[in-house]
Amino acid sequence: MATNLVEIRRELSLANRIVANEGVIDAFGHVSMRHPDNPNRYLLSRSRAPELVEPGDFIEYDLESQPIREPSVSQYSERVIHGEIYKARPEVNSVCHHHCPAFMPLLATGTDYVPIFHLGAVGGIKPPYWDQHDEFGDTNMLVCKPEEGASLARALGSHWMVLMNRHGVTVAGTSVKDCVFRCVYSARNADYQVRALTIGDRIASLSIGETEMAGNIVVQTTGLTRSWEYWSMRVAKSGGAVAAEAKPAKTRATAAKKKPVVKAKKKSAARRK
Repeated sequence: MATNLVEIRRELSLANRIVANEGVIDAFGHVSMRHPDNPNRYLLSRSRAPELVEPGDFIEYDLESQPIREPSVSQYSERVIHGEIYKARPEVNSVCHHHCPAFMPLLATGTDYVPIFHLGAVGGIKPPYWDQHDEFGDTNMLVCKPEEGASLARALGSHWMVLMNRHGVTVAGTSVKDCVFRCVYSARNADYQVRALTIGDRIASLSIGETEMAGNIVVQTTGLTRSWEYWSMRVAKSGGAVAAEAKPAKTRATAAKKKPVVKAKKKSAARRK
């Protein structure tokens, strides 16, 4: 796990790039993390496409989704989704909101998500639906008001995923890596489920017991680490890991300048002898 704020920012920026690279998020959507040193705060990027998020983009918010220091950059309008879930669920340490294409057929038809293969268990069996219109009437469909975020958090309840009618999906996790894992494999499952429905309406899904046991595999094996390494490699191959992982250019440049100076001093000392 990341152990300091610098590493945390790098990990969170990589998380945003992974969900983008894996097709869960495009220009819209976001991944956040509860602050490692203060549970009443969280980190969320400035308003930017997730695939471009860098460690320096994160803004620190309180649980009312107000920035600790007023930023000079634009902010995500739907940040209350994150703040209200962190407020309601102390065990949640990461939240992702997305509009993955794999889920859209389910959301448009109100079809329940069901795990149809073992890794899809991370989405649960028939996670709850939330319809913004039920409580707030006609809106622009964005979750921008605290009361809208609180309503969504109530719908999520003790689940790890909530489906948002005609909008998208919000996923919670015990860590950034756990949240990303849930996002990627629930999206994969949704894709398989929709494909299966084109063949027939009788789908073999996991039982309650199988879902619970299969859902725990990731924390009982090296599955989470293996997946994170694999996704990180894919981001690197796509050319998107540099900003998230590389050391600042200034540090490298400073080290390069110091090296010849040391050599020069040694040569001077040799001449004096």
